[in-house]
Amino acid sequence: MARKKKLNINKIKPNYIMFPLTIFLFCIFAGRIIYLCTTDYQVGNETITAFIKNRNTKEETLLPKRGSILDKSGNILAEDVASYTVIAYLDKSRSKGSEKPLHVVDPDITAEKLAPYLNMDVEVLKILLKKDAYQVELGPGGRNLSQIQMEEIKNLNLPGIDFVASTKRYYPNGDFASYAVGYTVNEKDSDGNVWKVGQLGIEEYFNENLTGRSGYKTYEKDRNGYKIANGREYVEEAENGDDIYLTIDSNIQLFTENAVKKMMTDSKAEWGFMIVADAKTGSILSYSTSPSFDPNKKNMTSYVDLMTGLSYEPGSTMKVFSYLCAMDKGNYDGNSTYQSGEIEYVANDGSKTVVHDWNKVGWGTITYDYGFAMSSNVGAAGLLRNNMIDKKTLKSCYSNYGFGKKTGFTLNREVSGKVRFSYDVDAASATFGQAITITPIQMVQALTAISNDGKLLRPYIVSKVVDSNTKKVKQEEMAEVIDEVSDAKSIAKIKELMKSVICNDSKQCTGSPYYMEGYPMMGKTGTAQIYDEKTGTYMKGASDYIYSFAGIYPADNPEIIIYTGLKKPKDTTNYVAPAVKDVVVNTSKYLNIVSDNNKTTTYQVKNYRNKNTSNIKSELESYTKLYVLGTGEKIISQYPSANRKLYKGSVVALLTDKYDKSMPNLVGLSYKDAMNILKLMGVKYELEGKGYVISQNIPEGIIVGDDATAHLTLSGGLPE
Repeated sequence: MARKKKLNINKIKPNYIMFPLTIFLFCIFAGRIIYLCTTDYQVGNETITAFIKNRNTKEETLLPKRGSILDKSGNILAEDVASYTVIAYLDKSRSKGSEKPLHVVDPDITAEKLAPYLNMDVEVLKILLKKDAYQVELGPGGRNLSQIQMEEIKNLNLPGIDFVASTKRYYPNGDFASYAVGYTVNEKDSDGNVWKVGQLGIEEYFNENLTGRSGYKTYEKDRNGYKIANGREYVEEAENGDDIYLTIDSNIQLFTENAVKKMMTDSKAEWGFMIVADAKTGSILSYSTSPSFDPNKKNMTSYVDLMTGLSYEPGSTMKVFSYLCAMDKGNYDGNSTYQSGEIEYVANDGSKTVVHDWNKVGWGTITYDYGFAMSSNVGAAGLLRNNMIDKKTLKSCYSNYGFGKKTGFTLNREVSGKVRFSYDVDAASATFGQAITITPIQMVQALTAISNDGKLLRPYIVSKVVDSNTKKVKQEEMAEVIDEVSDAKSIAKIKELMKSVICNDSKQCTGSPYYMEGYPMMGKTGTAQIYDEKTGTYMKGASDYIYSFAGIYPADNPEIIIYTGLKKPKDTTNYVAPAVKDVVVNTSKYLNIVSDNNKTTTYQVKNYRNKNTSNIKSELESYTKLYVLGTGEKIISQYPSANRKLYKGSVVALLTDKYDKSMPNLVGLSYKDAMNILKLMGVKYELEGKGYVISQNIPEGIIVGDDATAHLTLSGGLPE
């Protein structure tokens, strides 16, 4: 079979504890091979060698189960599921020597009993079951049966009815993070065995790990080549593929998917994307693109992953790093002034280019700091004109932040973008994000330097690779510092400027649509003209722009990075800001992110164990959504744990020393809160969907038995 890219050990940190064990197991395996080769292991009255060479035996390849792809919490994103085909043995010779019949004895009764399960006409089944053949398949209704359907038919105990097992690749969430996950296609090897081969995303990049190793089975056959019932056989089991755990949080992914879909529906844009990353580690929490596709249907319209395979001119979000590069050089003076509106550049060939501010007229004579808040192109280009940085240093600095080269992100087909300006006018254009191309993953990587005091982190989406058979971690990936690219002084200054972009006064900043009371964020807006490769000029239409936003939240203590873009919306309405705000609010509440400067009332959870229930209840009920479990006077356990800072209205649960497992009302709670309350109760649970609880199978007040399971139905988005 075709093999794909091996696991990049340089990207994945090895588990050094496993190395001696690996050597030990290899020695055992090698010893076993030597033993088999020298002793010729017995199968019945024959050696393996003689048994395999016997003309009355047949060998079949045993295909391994492809490993699963899971999110950070272990939720399945891709898996192999069993699929069954019904077959009927019709030849009486199959029952020879058996105490019970192994062929179809009564075709009419068999057809009548099977018909409802296969959704087939009884008469058609009768015709199939009366054929002069050793075995037959029972038509379309007998194919692609689930495990449950197979067991229902098996329980009918019909002689001669058997099943051929196979697997299919199943993606339970449809188009959920589909470009990150990827899909598989079936390919035949030289022996006719069908293998699943990864295409796109994790399925492709980790194809070899996911595939596993084949085994084989050798058995006695009859004159027709079919396996003899109760005959001798030798089996070398297949080795199933590894499981790949991603850093994606399915709940944050759901918030992001919903926001991107709404943004695309409202704007009718050509494409859109949004990526959310952990600001402290660089791990990817969500990864959404549109148009997307369902891996079960393979209905993609493009094989380009917008996050890594698309490079484009970013527009004014690039000003963050143009200014930061000038600060890194040490020549930046934010209080110096310039005349906004336009600036003229003369190229090496003598041609002149005029750079305009986005409003064409500017804001008069302004400072460079204020120019950043107002997203002045003239101010950005003026960094070069006023010798705060030179062309060569700027180009080198962009490279230090990762622009113009691949990040090494664990997905194939990553492009590097272009930072190749040679002329003064190209360098000037690059300062405000034109004449330079980047990828979204490069921007996320560069933003990690701002959220980590100058330390540039490599973004990653795979957390660990796990042996699906032993459940041992084989490799794991973690935060990796690429380089320290800036100093504390420069980072502090650029944070100050990025905070100034998001204010509640449109006359003082360009980021006012992103302002939210109680959610202090820093960031930079971007609007880029689209370059037409055919004409060699920029498009002139009213909607011929890429709108983007790069944000970090909270501004005072970064927890998440959010970067999003939208190409050619139907009009100039800001469709990006509502999407960003939805994701920030939902994610903030889901992760209990509280800013030090947040104006929303907050409180810190204390240790309530062994405290009087009544006293603690009166203390908390005005600040929290309080769940008191039981009627006891002493608290024996709690959720959340002590020292957590939470928003006013967050969920707190107290378990008392007298509790009969009476079911509380969990509707409206987040998946995380509901799950932890059930854990506190000691109740088994299962979750359907993602997001927030919309229904529960056990009504409020009902006593939950020891064998009962609470089933919660979830839906995306915050409840009203």
